[in-house]
Amino acid sequence: MKRLVILGGGESGVGSALLGKQKGYEIFVSDRGSIAKKYKKVLLHNEISFEEKQHTESLILNADVVVKSPGIPEKAPIVQQLINNGVLVISEIEFASKYTDALIIGITGSNGKTTTTLITHHLLKSAKINVGVAGNIGASFAQQVAEQDFESYVVELSSFQLDGIVNFRPHIAIITNITPDHLDRYDNDFKQYVASKFRITKNQTADDFLIYDADDPAINDWLKEHPVNAKLIPFSIEKEVNEGAFLKEDIIVIKLNTEQFTMSISNLRLQGKHNVKNTMAGALASQLLNVRSQSIKDSLANFEGAEHRLENVQKVNGVQFINDSKATNVNAAFYALECMEQPTVWIVGGVDKGNDYEDLLPLVREKVKAIVCLGEDNEKLKAVFYNVVDMMIETAGAEEAVKVAYKLSQTGDTVLLSPACASFDLFENYEDRGRQFKNAVRSL
Repeated sequence: MKRLVILGGGESGVGSALLGKQKGYEIFVSDRGSIAKKYKKVLLHNEISFEEKQHTESLILNADVVVKSPGIPEKAPIVQQLINNGVLVISEIEFASKYTDALIIGITGSNGKTTTTLITHHLLKSAKINVGVAGNIGASFAQQVAEQDFESYVVELSSFQLDGIVNFRPHIAIITNITPDHLDRYDNDFKQYVASKFRITKNQTADDFLIYDADDPAINDWLKEHPVNAKLIPFSIEKEVNEGAFLKEDIIVIKLNTEQFTMSISNLRLQGKHNVKNTMAGALASQLLNVRSQSIKDSLANFEGAEHRLENVQKVNGVQFINDSKATNVNAAFYALECMEQPTVWIVGGVDKGNDYEDLLPLVREKVKAIVCLGEDNEKLKAVFYNVVDMMIETAGAEEAVKVAYKLSQTGDTVLLSPACASFDLFENYEDRGRQFKNAVRSL
């Protein structure tokens, strides 16, 4: 019996454990932190051995294969020991893909991947395709492979998940964009991060497709120097393309296999240039799978969007509160600020990932009347924006931030939570941050 060791007892780890048990592995789960009660319950119920708050080397280094949580860096000592011992260390995505013949649409990018994943899943599901959604959304990919019988999967993929693939091959890959993010995990080298994103296409063949943002300089530069095997399908809001999707005035044009259909951006529920691109990517993937153009149009017209991504929470005395907690980097915050049409009180801050805020200065000058800092260390934010806005106040939690932002607002203003940073200083994750924000708004 082969021994499968899983590092990390979260969603992906427990999902991998369930799939591993089903496939006859001897399983051991090890987490250096605490394992959440709900995951511990699953492990106990399925009689899967585990430990928490430690990594016992004698129980780990004898593994035949290791599935590593994407949150654990490759530089972690236990991971390095495994690699030096010649043990295969892979991601949950790689492990699960070995046990399914389902068609896979893999989606990565610095921003927009969650929305694009949800759009694509919505379009396929609306077309009555038997499709699951996985990755960083909902139940883990591994658990779904173990327990479900989907014919297709739409899988959201981070660079960390892609770092752990060997043979994973999506039939359709989508790269939404690439901007500096998580550089602390890549020796502050943007090229390493770009290379990580492009691992999504490394096993693709001429029978597969790579849908990509043709307006993105990092993507274009990489493709010039690194030819891929997959058929390239571009989308653009800046120029016309011979095959793919583009914007002509306010009309989205989709051209594939000599077929063409159009739809007005005014018919989309999701607004903003970035969402036009996310929509194009999802529509192209759906058309490649022969979803009818009318079905695509109808489905896009009723798509609601993702929680924590430019989510309208509610109006309080004429002040609109928007939850964009998923904006964990500068580029995502740029998109959010770009969408603001009313004077904005901007709640920003958290764990800085090597952010350069200079690109935001023109938008902040134009749209932001006050800044509320939400983080333990706000020195960098203060250095960049202190002289740009009339008011800048530091707060120590979501409730205080909301109350301060509300006081700084007046009827017709918008309060935008778009942190541009990770959440791990004051919150469990971006979802926790977003929910605390929404609860605080509803308590005003």
